[in-house]
Amino acid sequence: MKRVLTFMSIVILLVACSNRENDLRERALFLCSYIPDHELKEQSKEYMTEDFYSVLDTVFNRLPEFEAMDHEWLYYFVTGNGGSIADYEVKSVEIIDKTHAVATIIVRQKWEDGSFDEQTDVEEHQLMMEKVNGVWLMSDFDGHKDDCRRHIAINRREQAVRRAISDYLVKEIGWQYAKGDICVPTLMMVHEDDEIILGDFWVFWYRQVGDTLKCVSGGSHPGRMTMKKEGNQWIVASFEQATDGAGSEESCRNLFGSYYDVYESIHSNEHIREDVRKSQLRYYISEHGLNVKFYQDNGWPAEEL
Repeated sequence: MKRVLTFMSIVILLVACSNRENDLRERALFLCSYIPDHELKEQSKEYMTEDFYSVLDTVFNRLPEFEAMDHEWLYYFVTGNGGSIADYEVKSVEIIDKTHAVATIIVRQKWEDGSFDEQTDVEEHQLMMEKVNGVWLMSDFDGHKDDCRRHIAINRREQAVRRAISDYLVKEIGWQYAKGDICVPTLMMVHEDDEIILGDFWVFWYRQVGDTLKCVSGGSHPGRMTMKKEGNQWIVASFEQATDGAGSEESCRNLFGSYYDVYESIHSNEHIREDVRKSQLRYYISEHGLNVKFYQDNGWPAEEL
């Protein structure tokens, strides 16, 4: 009789484990629809652990758009930069303990008509799950939680440096121009190496008229900035500007050295310059709570922000 009971107990345990694994597989497949893919769905918060959603929300929604393409991997997890749609399959689930599990996800790409891209390799990803208050939630995906934390820390330093540069340009360069209501520099970084920053730095004064920032004055100040930290604050220790006028090209070549071609490709490209300007204006408007939707240069149509 005891052997029968033991056998039955083992059978019940195996069935329970099998059911638990099947439930986790179904849950993992459901959670796949909330994996960030170029955007973080607002409803994802309900299906992610608090810490995972928090870092993703910071990266996707709280950080400025500056140089987003340099960190584009942060904005998509599964479909890359193409026009396909991710198709998910749960290959397996590993139960770590009572509150943690890892699902191996197979991802194939399909087109909008439902056909598959046969040229795209099948990829495997790791979806981490954690049981919180009795509910299995997504707690990480391919280790991106730590990747995002590192990026946030780097970005905070970058923004502190950018604020210091902007403050310097407003105070030390802005007075040279006809003043408006606000001065918003545009920073186009060419190269950053610890405390040395090469860039094409623009200063713009604007006057707000309704929901439009009308440009009053502005100009370019390419050069080399040396940064230093005083206490917890970054400041501009020195600024070597390129010579204006006839000697400008030679001066820029000397200042930018091997990065001169990078500088020239940025400085001479109006589309790049205006994209960066718009992005940084949007960030300034958001940070200062301004009711502004457009900016306008003298003699040109207003540009929507």
